[in-house]
Amino acid sequence: MDKKVVIIPTYNEKENIEKIIRAVFGLEEDFHILVIEDGSPDGTADIVKRIQEEFPDKLFMIQRKGKLGLGTAYITGFKWSVEHGYEYVFEMDADFSHNPKDLPKLYKACKEGADLAIGSRYCNGISVINWPIGRVIMSYYASVYVRTVLGMKVYDTTAGFKCYRRKVLETIDLDNIRMKGYGFQIEMKYTTFKLGFKIKEVPIIFVDRTEGTSKMSSSIFGEAFWGVMKLKMRKIRPKKQ
Repeated sequence: MDKKVVIIPTYNEKENIEKIIRAVFGLEEDFHILVIEDGSPDGTADIVKRIQEEFPDKLFMIQRKGKLGLGTAYITGFKWSVEHGYEYVFEMDADFSHNPKDLPKLYKACKEGADLAIGSRYCNGISVINWPIGRVIMSYYASVYVRTVLGMKVYDTTAGFKCYRRKVLETIDLDNIRMKGYGFQIEMKYTTFKLGFKIKEVPIIFVDRTEGTSKMSSSIFGEAFWGVMKLKMRKIRPKKQ
């Protein structure tokens, strides 16, 4: 059986974490979960520890001291997943903006030949619910900008709902990924693209969180904007084996 793990970074997600874990474990497909917990003061880690007693072989957690950024959370999770022999590694938010029922679609896309499957808000028009129109426009045109500058045929370049095949994460030099916020999502896709892997976008409907607080900020967008320029100039090389 293919080993599959969903990485969920958390910071102050007490309203969502138990519900998202149970939603993933309620699917017919067998997914494990790795929570990367960044020292949430609201008790998120305690909730995960309680549920771990119920699912000791499927639910795992790495606790870090403080809020260290989305990119480093996922890289920590990627390394752990490769070390523990997972063949398919997923990224997913804790706040239900990504529907757990779409996980099997991403898995199917990779199983059928994609090396990276992206849950895409923009490959079938715009599929976003509950966002202010200004944010929709900013996000959509950010992806247009990235696609134009980097020459990468991906409609949703900042998407954070993804499935990687293990070989992609083994090939990328994860220690050389530099962006930390949402720019990290662009850098990982571009690196995957430049290393010659096959990318497929799977249409999803993105629903903004209804509970908890968004971690989006203007500085995150600033990093992504300037980071794309720097990324264009860099030589992307595979990890030395």
